[in-house]
Amino acid sequence: MRHKENVHLLTITALFAGAITVMTAYMLHIPIPTGGYIHLGDALIYLAACLLPVPCAAAAAAIGAGLADLLTAPMWVLPTLVIKVVVVLFFTSRGEKLLCRRNLAAVVLAGLFSPAAYALAGCAMAGTMAAFAPQFLGTLVQGIGSGALFLVIAPGLDGVKLKEHVL
Repeated sequence: MRHKENVHLLTITALFAGAITVMTAYMLHIPIPTGGYIHLGDALIYLAACLLPVPCAAAAAAIGAGLADLLTAPMWVLPTLVIKVVVVLFFTSRGEKLLCRRNLAAVVLAGLFSPAAYALAGCAMAGTMAAFAPQFLGTLVQGIGSGALFLVIAPGLDGVKLKEHVL
């Protein structure tokens, strides 16, 4: 039975990685002048982090977002691998629902951490702290959009008891 559970988790992790890649790289993908782009793929990272055990969610986030960057903005792959794994750590999959107090707080924390981390990475790439504000603001818009999308879909998925059906 354990092997069957592992295959199930691996399959869901792979599906999330693919969905994160597509949502990040191609759906509502809006380039920003400071480098990078605005997308709603982080909403799927939040969902994966609320459904899957941490190692699986971290793998889905890193692989999915990393592949999206590899396809669209390769200079961001390394920062993305680190940043998205940290974002997953804000969330919990242990509750009965996707939208619990911790995950609500995690949306806010992730929405602030990710732009700050990408802005610092942008400063390192540009060699100047002047890159911080433009990069932060562009990525903040992305964080707000992804957070809003997660907050809209999570209650509906809780209503159909997604966690029970998936896991």
